[in-house]
Amino acid sequence: MEGDDCEFRYGDGTNETQDNDFPTVERSRLQEMLSLLGLEMYQVQKLSLQDSLQISFDSMKNWAPQVPKDLPWNFLRKLQALNADARNTTMVLDVLPDARPVEKESQMEEEIIYWDPADDLAADIYSFSELPTPDTPVNPLDLLCALLISSDSFLQQEIVLKMALCQFALPLVLPDSENHYHTFLLWAMRGIVRTWWSQPPRGVGSFREDSVVLSRAPAFAFVRMDVSSNSKSQLLNAVLSPGHRQWDCFWHRDLNLGTNAREISDGLVEISWFFPSGREDLDIFPEPVTFLNLRGDIGSHWLQFKLLTEISSAVFILTDNISKKEYKLLYSMKESTTKYYFILSPYRGKRNTNLRFLNKLIPVLKIDHSHVLVKVSSTDSDSFVKRIRAIVGNVLRAPCRRVSVEDMAHAARKLGLKVDEDCEECQKAKDRMERITRKIKDSDAYRRDELRLQGDPWRKAAQVEKEFCQLQWAVDPPEKHRAELRRRLLELRMQQNSHDPSSGVQEFILGISSPSSEKQYFLRWMEWGLARVAQPRLRQPPETLLTLRPKHGGATDLGEPLWSEPLGVEHFLREMGQFYEAESCLVEAGRLPAGQRRFAHFPGLASELLLTGLPLELIDGSTLSMPVRWVTGLLKELHVRLERRSRLVVLSTLGVPGTGKSTLLNTMFGLRFATGKSCSPRGAFMQLITVAEGFSQDLGCDHILVIDSGGLIGGALTSAGDRFELEASLATLLMGLSNVTVISLAETKDIPAAILHAFLRLEKTGHMPNYQFVYQNLHDVSVPGPRPRDKRQLLDPPGDLSRAAAQMEKQSDGFRALAGLAFCDPEKQHIWHIPGLWHGAPPMAAVSLAYSEAIFELKRCLLENIRNGLSNQNKNIQQLIELVRRL
Repeated sequence: MEGDDCEFRYGDGTNETQDNDFPTVERSRLQEMLSLLGLEMYQVQKLSLQDSLQISFDSMKNWAPQVPKDLPWNFLRKLQALNADARNTTMVLDVLPDARPVEKESQMEEEIIYWDPADDLAADIYSFSELPTPDTPVNPLDLLCALLISSDSFLQQEIVLKMALCQFALPLVLPDSENHYHTFLLWAMRGIVRTWWSQPPRGVGSFREDSVVLSRAPAFAFVRMDVSSNSKSQLLNAVLSPGHRQWDCFWHRDLNLGTNAREISDGLVEISWFFPSGREDLDIFPEPVTFLNLRGDIGSHWLQFKLLTEISSAVFILTDNISKKEYKLLYSMKESTTKYYFILSPYRGKRNTNLRFLNKLIPVLKIDHSHVLVKVSSTDSDSFVKRIRAIVGNVLRAPCRRVSVEDMAHAARKLGLKVDEDCEECQKAKDRMERITRKIKDSDAYRRDELRLQGDPWRKAAQVEKEFCQLQWAVDPPEKHRAELRRRLLELRMQQNSHDPSSGVQEFILGISSPSSEKQYFLRWMEWGLARVAQPRLRQPPETLLTLRPKHGGATDLGEPLWSEPLGVEHFLREMGQFYEAESCLVEAGRLPAGQRRFAHFPGLASELLLTGLPLELIDGSTLSMPVRWVTGLLKELHVRLERRSRLVVLSTLGVPGTGKSTLLNTMFGLRFATGKSCSPRGAFMQLITVAEGFSQDLGCDHILVIDSGGLIGGALTSAGDRFELEASLATLLMGLSNVTVISLAETKDIPAAILHAFLRLEKTGHMPNYQFVYQNLHDVSVPGPRPRDKRQLLDPPGDLSRAAAQMEKQSDGFRALAGLAFCDPEKQHIWHIPGLWHGAPPMAAVSLAYSEAIFELKRCLLENIRNGLSNQNKNIQQLIELVRRL
């Protein structure tokens, strides 16, 4: 914006005062920053999510960056671990790469270099000194912008999701002067779901959960005009902080590294929210409120400012000076219905000039003198913050504009901003998802009518296969019974094979057969689309979901699930697995010619999904059984695709429901296992992590296969019959497949009985994985970890539990305590205390720094054990397939 006679026209979304060509200095500034951070190679071929999750040397050490090129990777590592200090990265300065070590001060004095000022070298030295030097930290906002510009859509989404969990302000409009456009990050925020209590006190119907992209709330924007001695971001943090506790949601100049000049992040629009918790002492506002922050002067970023005025209920303008230029900028907003508030400093600027222009703006912007605030000094900060909150509260009580992030994106499109979600692959994937989900009116009815192979035929087939497997171990199995089981199984498989995939399943298969980028968009859309369709009504209250209901003398009816599962992507893949299982069974029995197979390519499609980072179901959550042909077929295809890089380490988790197993794995490795009570995970899912080629030889494997299981029933043995046996078999299978098993507990005497039985069974085989017992403190971060005596008790189940387990496993010599086993010495770091997840009260709490650091130490220990060979013999995929069949 230059000159006083500027005009503003927005009909076509353009700003006539902006030149089509950005100044050369702006373009070179971005290039310099990307080069400084080592990101210039990712301008065309973007950095991917899979690249950022690879296990490398850096995964085992808490390293500090030494050169600017380390900064993006250090930030990503910390963000993946939900480390609240991710933005505080500073470099540890070593000797510069081309510098010789200085041995003596006198020697240094003798080697002073002289040059002729006319020499070109002099010019080079002076010009180089103007560039950022290695010992000058990069502004965290510049680092974030450079990293987002260099990342693909899925890594951008992961970065924003992790930032939300750390309670950082999120990038909403990403400036990119190099390519002449700014990007509205709608897709990047799709995965963020927040929970809150709509009105205190907490009660029935007051709890809410929704996507931040879809939920509507009043928005309040804070911007700077020209210069301001007051910090917007610091003020916003104070407004969002309850009581005397300071939350640094928005980065500001008084924080570490906050004084470094911004090079490329001016024009960035950030967004954050306040969500009520239902506690009057913590809730600043009675409903969700959106806060927006524009980095830089509105005169230089008029397009972003125009967007903020169209989506906000009120805009707070911080300034020390109002000149004729600024007056004309604001005069152009005379048609706006947004409320405007000015925040001035009495010690800066031209007092009389400011008052003169303010008097002219009052009728234009339809404001009065109450809309002009003066922040007198730092000593009145508390009262000033209360005044800002009171203004926000008054706006909330009156009829005001409420917008979602999707609504903001519509406004951004009209102004000519690029929206990341508008790319062709993303929209094609969204259309395909909608063709599937629009037919889902009721989840139970859809499963019954469209996913037909998962009904009674599959449950009955799973039961028959289990009985058939048990016959293999019988001393003298009756051949007649074996033949009867084989006949019943073939009948059930023929019944399944008589069906064709429904239209929804066919559409799903086309979606996962799409090119790589469109396929990933489709899977994400499916996850969100299915989450929003009507979920089935629970057959019992959530608090009692894990209570077993014995029928007919203690036997649990496995023909009907204890509760209805929410419909997810896994159900479509499960249907594909059953088509493959039925067809394979008939081919093996000679009932179907191999040349007539229709579904032989299904495992290949699934293996591609595993390679792109999607968790796949290993143990069916409905029947708690493994579709062996499907799983082995998938692993065979995975072996083909990985070629020579097929050495595996298998890491699994088991434990009590609700102890944070999935969250632990997601934080440790950046995985995508479902979390939260509403997910009610059952069965087991697996996800693949790649080990960097330069590290695989040292670690001894090329990939880590991580298996996350649903919760097992804790406490004393139950009389649930088949149900308990299924869980014991599940625990035995997962522990038997694993090199490392993490057992997650909530209490020091809470080892599920199923795990005790698995220990006994595995002792007979001689296979003992490396075990790590994790005690997670889910409630109070201040509670210390267990003392050595408590650690011993943790591994010493009550006597009646031990005797019952030994009796059920037919061990006459009784059951030895876990602490007595050679592989489990509580003095050798086999027991971990993990502090509470949250620092503060959700939903405004960030992840605890102590939690993040403890998870990192556990991860380092696990990788160290793998590298040192303490995790049993590593496997290749062929060996894993054989182990699956045997177990």
